Amino acid sequence: MQRPLKIAVVVPDNRDEFQRHAEPLPSFGTAPTALLDGFSRLGDQCEIHVVNCVRQPVAAPDQIAQNIFYHTAIVGRWGWLRSAYTGCIRSVRQQLQPIQPDLVHGQGSERYGALAAACSGFPNVLTLHGNMRFIAALNQARPFSYLWLAARLESFVLPRTDGVVCISNYTRDAVKDLAPRTWVLPNAVDKSFFDVQPAPAASAPPIGLCVGIIGLRKNQNNFIRALDPLAQEREFKIVFVGETARNEHAYGEQFHQLVRERPWCEYAGVVSREQLKTRLAAASFVVLPTREDNCPMVVLEAMAAGVPVLASKVGGVPDLIEPEKTGLFCDPARPESFREGVARLLGDRPWAQQLAVNARAEALRRFHPQVVAQQHLEIYRQVLVGPKGAS
Repeated sequence: MQRPLKIAVVVPDNRDEFQRHAEPLPSFGTAPTALLDGFSRLGDQCEIHVVNCVRQPVAAPDQIAQNIFYHTAIVGRWGWLRSAYTGCIRSVRQQLQPIQPDLVHGQGSERYGALAAACSGFPNVLTLHGNMRFIAALNQARPFSYLWLAARLESFVLPRTDGVVCISNYTRDAVKDLAPRTWVLPNAVDKSFFDVQPAPAASAPPIGLCVGIIGLRKNQNNFIRALDPLAQEREFKIVFVGETARNEHAYGEQFHQLVRERPWCEYAGVVSREQLKTRLAAASFVVLPTREDNCPMVVLEAMAAGVPVLASKVGGVPDLIEPEKTGLFCDPARPESFREGVARLLGDRPWAQQLAVNARAEALRRFHPQVVAQQHLEIYRQVLVGPKGAS
């Protein structure tokens, strides 16, 4: 029997990012949280140490699962982005010394996770949840802005890791010339989304749910305009969920104006994970009109929940959906395709429901937390025993 792998996962605690330091429990992104849940289901196959940095004290439980331990340290204000996260890198290295992990897994290049893992001094891999170089280019990031800096730190870190766990082929194509080794493995989805029981109201207008940060990349404004002709022919409602992107206030103001002018649009603001599941249960379909995305969690969550999906055929989305079998594609370069896709989902409800049934089965096979966590352990072992080279 193989001994348990001791893995350090460097992932920021969102209590620090969103200044919720008084909350009693750690909070991570949806994808890292699902992966940690998967690790907790693998029992004695692995020992996981979550490592991160905060700006002020937070509650720090020693364990967050039987085989998952939690570590955090305070880093002063000059140790963050303005210093290229040098304080966070130093702090993570110090926290890792008593742990002595077999391997360090850095989560995300948006903040310090990937950078600290690559500079840890231990064997390491990275997961890029957003391709920061692409996002910076799409947003025409100004020099020394957050996106501009994040893109450059991502370019710095990729050649300095032992490999990149790519959550889509889109990411693999983006990093293959810089990273020494790559694997393609999608995110895990929160297991509770498989328990959602879709029940759209039969007597009410069909509801389309659009989930994502309100901004240029997610493309809500073009989507709304594209549906105007259809709204004159059919009865439906589109509910938007998400906060306005940082530094995109003009786009957000335009979005809210478009919503106010259309009775078939509703903005529901930012919702909790439980509220999102309730929204999914009431939805007839989910739509993602994005211009760029890697492995959008809303697609995985909708598939797991058994809700039909219409999504842009961009980035890593084609890795998730088999067209006409587990979902439907649209083209953000052809806004009329948004209208055509929504019309198909509204016009053939039995076919749309069959898409959802197929999608849920596919999500269970590919995106269940335990499945994804087991595949991560296999990647870690390859790094520890195998030569570098594309996998």
